[in-house]
Amino acid sequence: MSGANKEDPAPATLDVVALLANLPEHRLARGNVGTIVEELDDSTVLVEFSDDDGRPYAVAPCRRSELLTLHYVPEAA
Repeated sequence: MSGANKEDPAPATLDVVALLANLPEHRLARGNVGTIVEELDDSTVLVEFSDDDGRPYAVAPCRRSELLTLHYVPEAA
């Protein structure tokens, strides 16, 4: 995973993230998990949300501040 480290805590392209806010206009809820596929500007990224079979069900612009980067490998605190 790229973006989240001590120098640059912002989520970055290909990071797996969870929503921290509801996005009703995209039928997405807090906690939905997706992958950042494009950086739109300094504060906004495009996130693709897929089902368990890998089929995308939504693509939405999200503010970096409303995303939590998920980690699947332990990292030093």
